[in-house]
Amino acid sequence: MLIEENLLERIESKKRLLDSLRPLPKQVLEKLQKQFEIELTYNSNAIEGNTLTLQETKLILERGITIKGKSLREHLEVINHKEALILLERFVKKKAPLSEEIIKQIHKAILTKINEEEAGQYRKLNVRILGAAKSPPQYIKVPKLMANFINNIQKSKELHIIELAAKTHYELVEIHPFFDGNGRTARLAMNLILMQYGYPITIILSNDRKKYYEVLKKADLGDIKPFVKFVGRMVERSLSLYLTTFRKDMEFVPLKEATKYCPYSQEYLSLLARKGTLDAIKIGRNWFTTKKAIDKYLKKHQ
Repeated sequence: MLIEENLLERIESKKRLLDSLRPLPKQVLEKLQKQFEIELTYNSNAIEGNTLTLQETKLILERGITIKGKSLREHLEVINHKEALILLERFVKKKAPLSEEIIKQIHKAILTKINEEEAGQYRKLNVRILGAAKSPPQYIKVPKLMANFINNIQKSKELHIIELAAKTHYELVEIHPFFDGNGRTARLAMNLILMQYGYPITIILSNDRKKYYEVLKKADLGDIKPFVKFVGRMVERSLSLYLTTFRKDMEFVPLKEATKYCPYSQEYLSLLARKGTLDAIKIGRNWFTTKKAIDKYLKKHQ
């Protein structure tokens, strides 16, 4: 198993709880989905160097406002990412399995009007990634590697959906099939798989960029488990945010307030949260947990 048992147990428990609440109130659900789409667009672009803020991203998407001092490319990256998300929703409704054509369509949406020549096309040059543990394969090998990749993904029956989504993300980045836009494409392909199994949009936070690159590097060196755990934590975060919206007894509190429910300091709770030992979520740069999670931890570690 690639994912830690206790993390998987928490994810499956929250997924079952969310499923038990369906059908979710339509108006609230649509508002929440819209918020997640904006946050995914902002964070995915920010990881790649886009300097637009979350609020600026929201203004571009909701009001079509042009942000002074920001480049045309940065605006197009926001608009294009939204179009790619619309594509994802279409594929989910059709229950279309991940394929080379779908990956190319996602990539084409991302680079439309930015690099029309490369959009949706496998790279025709060799590339190097600064700071990476290994170089991407030669461009001439990409078509065969992608065909094998899709074949293996479609046959991966033994993997849990979280493991499959993380593996899909990593292997796409590893092959690096496109000249540009590989990270965004990989994060969207990962989300396509998760969404097809009823999971909410999963967001890799730009604040966690350093950790994200660290676990990708470990995967390059042969250990994919830290990356699977990282993705699992992000999936759990999305499930927790959904549940706190639809279940009032799932209210999250900052760790400073959580110290009232236990004998631990805020710093120690923060350590437990970062390690994944304590059920907690990250919002912005701060960690939040629930009284129920504190009680569960205390009971387990008495």
